[in-house]
Amino acid sequence: MPGYTEVADQDVRSLRTRYCRLRTQDGEPVAELEAVSFRMRFGAVAVPVEGIGGVETEPRFRRQGHMSDLLRRALTGMAQRVDVAFVSDGIEGVYERFGFAGAVAEGGLTVPVRNVESVTGADLEGDVPAGTVADLPAMIRLYNTAHAQRPWTHERAPGWNRLVPQSTWKPGSRTLVLPTGGYAVLEGRAFGDPLGTVTVDEAVAEDAAAARHLLVALARLCWQRRLAEFTIREPADGLIGRVARRMGCTYRQSTPPSGGMMAAILNRAPLLDRLEPELRRRAGQSHDEAFAALRRGTLIPDDRTLIRLLLGHWSLKDAYDTSIPAPYQDICTAWFPGGGTPTLPAPYAHRLDRY
Repeated sequence: MPGYTEVADQDVRSLRTRYCRLRTQDGEPVAELEAVSFRMRFGAVAVPVEGIGGVETEPRFRRQGHMSDLLRRALTGMAQRVDVAFVSDGIEGVYERFGFAGAVAEGGLTVPVRNVESVTGADLEGDVPAGTVADLPAMIRLYNTAHAQRPWTHERAPGWNRLVPQSTWKPGSRTLVLPTGGYAVLEGRAFGDPLGTVTVDEAVAEDAAAARHLLVALARLCWQRRLAEFTIREPADGLIGRVARRMGCTYRQSTPPSGGMMAAILNRAPLLDRLEPELRRRAGQSHDEAFAALRRGTLIPDDRTLIRLLLGHWSLKDAYDTSIPAPYQDICTAWFPGGGTPTLPAPYAHRLDRY
């Protein structure tokens, strides 16, 4: 059986990364994955977690069970450090075997340029301000403030920089930073690529006026390229989404049955202890007896259902096959309203925080 090793605390693009590897007795690489550390929001509370990425098996060792062995060993180690694990981009039908469940939908806004022009009455001619690395501290502050209660968003630390670097033939991120308190990070365009689309990986505004200003700046860029619309990868219930909806836009959302972004509870009781203030915030009432039942697993015993509820991917009504005793119906309804409500914003995983 191949030997297992871990190499910890490598800093890769603002994420602490642990390399988990299988090697033969002769030291030949068999399989490898990366366990990255960050803080994930479940609402107003962020908890330390680890995510799995960079999973790879050497060609001659494939289909021999090595990846399953590696995942089991890596998850055993992760459970000693954190209480919940994530997968940024899962392979269909694989991670369910290790307790993971899909727990976020993909979504984005498509905004016609003519709508921005007609609603704002703005002249779409003019330059678009470009950002620099010096703007990152203000961008981090804006992001953390805008998504302070949004599940699936990372709590970004000072020094964060996951903008995609520019390299030969590979596009890097392009930032637009407005003096009115807003920014957008555009998906890069490689040299020679056609000017066919404008896609924004994330956009944040301090207030509605800044959001309108930012949307006008993006419409200007499209006008210069003779494009009819642009796409923003943001949730519909965020400030950018609300302002765009008033202008007229399309919001598209997809929920894959398997693969995609997934989560798994590693240690139920410690995770719930960390999240108790968040559940109390959602309920707005005393919940000691119900919380004790939830913690020990007599209430909502299935961890895959629970992680979807905690992250706002499901409401209690979505978990229709879960039986809740009558005394706990009201408290569970308050705990698990589903995202996109006054209590809990819609969960959203931004592209720049994927790994």
